[in-house]
Amino acid sequence: MNLKTAAKVTVVAGASLLFLAACGSNNSSSSTGKTKQVANLTETAELPTMDISKSTDVVSSDALNNTNEGLYRIGKNGSITPGIAKATKVSNGGKTYTFTLRKNAKWSNGDKVTAKDFVYGWQRTVNPKTASQYAYLYSGIKNADQIVNGKKAVSTLGIKAEGDYKLVVTLDKPIAYFKKLMGFINFFPQNEKVVNKYGSKYGTTSTAMVYNGPYKMTGWTGSNLSWKLVKNKDYWDAKSVKMKQLNFQVVKENSTGLNLFNSGKVDDTTLSSQQVKNYKTNKNYKVRQTASTFYLELNRNDSNKTLAKAFKNKKIRQALSLSINRNEYVNTVLGDGSKVSKGYVSSGLANNPKTGKDFVDDAYVKSGVEYNMTKAKKLFKEGMKEIGAKSLTIKLLSDDTDKAKQSSEYIQGQWQKLSGLKVTNNNVPFKTRLSRSTSGNFDTVLSAWNADFTDPISFLSLFTSSNTYNNGKYKSAAYDKYVANAEGKDANNTTARWNDMVNAEKTLMNDQGVIPVYQQATAHLTRTNLKGIIYNTAGSLYNYKYMYVK
Repeated sequence: MNLKTAAKVTVVAGASLLFLAACGSNNSSSSTGKTKQVANLTETAELPTMDISKSTDVVSSDALNNTNEGLYRIGKNGSITPGIAKATKVSNGGKTYTFTLRKNAKWSNGDKVTAKDFVYGWQRTVNPKTASQYAYLYSGIKNADQIVNGKKAVSTLGIKAEGDYKLVVTLDKPIAYFKKLMGFINFFPQNEKVVNKYGSKYGTTSTAMVYNGPYKMTGWTGSNLSWKLVKNKDYWDAKSVKMKQLNFQVVKENSTGLNLFNSGKVDDTTLSSQQVKNYKTNKNYKVRQTASTFYLELNRNDSNKTLAKAFKNKKIRQALSLSINRNEYVNTVLGDGSKVSKGYVSSGLANNPKTGKDFVDDAYVKSGVEYNMTKAKKLFKEGMKEIGAKSLTIKLLSDDTDKAKQSSEYIQGQWQKLSGLKVTNNNVPFKTRLSRSTSGNFDTVLSAWNADFTDPISFLSLFTSSNTYNNGKYKSAAYDKYVANAEGKDANNTTARWNDMVNAEKTLMNDQGVIPVYQQATAHLTRTNLKGIIYNTAGSLYNYKYMYVK
């Protein structure tokens, strides 16, 4: 997601993947010596939406994952744990799923959570009128593709309620990762009555929403930089939720976060590269890896015809990639445990089912991520001659956080070593960057994607020709075919499917369809009295259901 952000997306993008920053302790103990189950947390980016169908980023994903629940909940190490479904039956060669729902699940307004809420939520997401960027994830569910393309009615989607507590899902084809999808937020149920009540305002404030998960959100107006998650007493498993309240505030500057941590006002804060040097031996220091890749997209449909022509030139794309010294950038600029990208798909996400080899090693294309300034200058000069231009001026879009600014400044410096290239940085708020990326209002953008589930296809599906997250408009018939085979005819053939995905990644990198830069990790100071937080590298990153203050 963006970090699909944007941005899981971007999409989690720019520094959209800069998510949880702090957990507080100043109110963790009462005067009587009994522990108060209250924590103060921070985010480094604003909350864009609470609309389940429209969420594309990790900030809203984490908020929705902790205030709502689907058929399953993703637990520790990406495990599938019980959610609203208490039993599942798979039949018809893996194309029919029958879910039995628990009868004690409620919405925070007192309504029962029923199978009809799943039917409505799914139909709303695939409805073209909703314009959900995540509708593509429904591909493979009966009639989903035709519905998204406006060729069939939403009522024909392969999901039906048989009474209040039985849900039947029919697939056009087996989906290897289907159960993992069921724990992802865009497959959560939605209360039709509430959506209709608030209309276009649904999910734009904490009050224009209803919740069926461990917590309820309060205090978010849609534009302010603070909100609260309070224990949802109507949650079916409320007995397992120990925290009474989690207070969030947006803190974009690392220096501010560190000051809050050192003054005892927060218990967890992210660190800059300089801060890491000073705190690396601190007992509270830890590094959280993510299944995310920060990458550069080049807008082939740029309103500037010269730039559009330049970005369609493979030599210019390759030159822009080759000019970035990723090792220097990761070690000197970031210095937070992040790693140099070996490709678009992140490392540690999936392994070859036969050999156990990491996907990134099977699909490695050296030229797609190497640093070679001499070769970059040569290719850029040749590419400029081919498009008939003597100079280019590029605007680089990114977020306005400390890390995003450092990233764009470094890239700007590297790119401007290419003769005739001038780069202007445009650092904007997270929501603005997401909006501009989606609308194509950019020349180049520093984007990020965090895997929605532990499978390479969560990355690779983004750059098919018709995908809504393909903001730079990369097109390759070969790439499209490999992804289609992995999701279609080879879905039940483990080896063939793996090879399809490897070939897709190699195609993308040989084309330099995007420019991978680094795989994010975030350095934290986290106090040891904060327990039970489930952190996963893919999908919704934080699960606070079992969190407690010791």
